Amino acid sequence: MTGLPDPHLSMVQPVVPRTPQGCEDCLRMGTPWLHLRLCLTCGHVGCCDSSPMRHARAHSASDGHPIVRSFEPGEDWRWCFVHEAMV
Repeated sequence: MTGLPDPHLSMVQPVVPRTPQGCEDCLRMGTPWLHLRLCLTCGHVGCCDSSPMRHARAHSASDGHPIVRSFEPGEDWRWCFVHEAMV
């Protein structure tokens, strides 16, 4: 049985990473990160939930952009923060 596709996938756009060198907010604040996530609505690069500041999740909540993909080399998965699920 196949589930329905995540309705937030309609918000995915072709994006260019705004700060390909790292987490946009951590770079501005001077804080560390562990892994990076790319917002697939606007190109914001944020740090993961294992990072101290969790900027990818904060960006999703504040800007209403639910879908990110891993911005780590060799990874190509996507995540919906609203549904807490891979998409």
